[in-house]
Amino acid sequence: MATEPALSQDQRPTCSYSGCRDTCDHEQNFCFWHNPHADKSGDDIAGRLEELVRDGRSLEGFQLARANLKGLRLVPKIMDARVDLSKVNLYRADLRGAHLYKANLRQASLLKADLTGANLNFADLSFANLLGVKLDDSRMEHVQWGKILFQEQELKQGFIGHNPSRQLELYGEAEEVCRSVRRSCEAHGLFDEAGYFFHKEMTLRRKQYPLGSWQRWMSKLVDVLCGYGERPFRVFIFSSGLVLMCAMFYFMVGLGSGGEIIRFEFQVPWYTNVSNFLDALYFSVVTFTTLGYGDLIPLGPSRTMAAMEAFIGNFTLALFVVVFVKKMTR
Repeated sequence: MATEPALSQDQRPTCSYSGCRDTCDHEQNFCFWHNPHADKSGDDIAGRLEELVRDGRSLEGFQLARANLKGLRLVPKIMDARVDLSKVNLYRADLRGAHLYKANLRQASLLKADLTGANLNFADLSFANLLGVKLDDSRMEHVQWGKILFQEQELKQGFIGHNPSRQLELYGEAEEVCRSVRRSCEAHGLFDEAGYFFHKEMTLRRKQYPLGSWQRWMSKLVDVLCGYGERPFRVFIFSSGLVLMCAMFYFMVGLGSGGEIIRFEFQVPWYTNVSNFLDALYFSVVTFTTLGYGDLIPLGPSRTMAAMEAFIGNFTLALFVVVFVKKMTR
């Protein structure tokens, strides 16, 4: 009985992954590197990848789940070029001590990957799945983290539909990612990045509270006032807005000064009203800072407003000191 002749290299089908020209077995749709079922646990995988990078090959979309890539050194053929590891699946991959300087890891899956001691300086991790990744003792200066996380991208793109439980799960995963990266950044002295991820962590936690709950409203209030302690300029903006609002109220209702009433009047010249507004602004500032010189006194409803402004001013000034000192002492 005649047997079917073996296919030559040229006759074998090419990989179904877009842009890949590698051949694959007749019964397979993907080449060795893009096949998620191919065994890549061998000790030679790291060396083969290094050779591909030296030849200028892109590693986009490679399926490297559970691969032994300890000590991997990816040095591109062209100096200062980025090694393309975009969309790579590195689930539970061993990347301890790996050299990933300037690596393009956009949309890569680093789920539970071990990057202990790895060099990630200037790497691009935008939209990468960082859930459970180990970053102990890794080098992470100037990493591009991206504006949104992988889980946030799923939420924005509406992949979960109207599934509240899945929404909470994604928010919880994103919060865990932020907490893990924040702790790693703090351990490496990257306090600006740590502050960014702390703010994002608290924002994601807020979104897990029920709509309309007091926890969600209080969390939002703290965010607006000071960005969870990471935005001292917000305290200044809030204080300035409150002082101006109260000054306008005093200007319209009136203040007392030596038997005269200082307030807006239609009959007087414009420069007199400007002078009266500046007096109201002055009174608002000394009330907010609780100086209280006593040269101007509130009249009627202005007394209630002055008491409220003084109370809020005490709290806001203390908040500003705490937030400012926290940022500066880092």
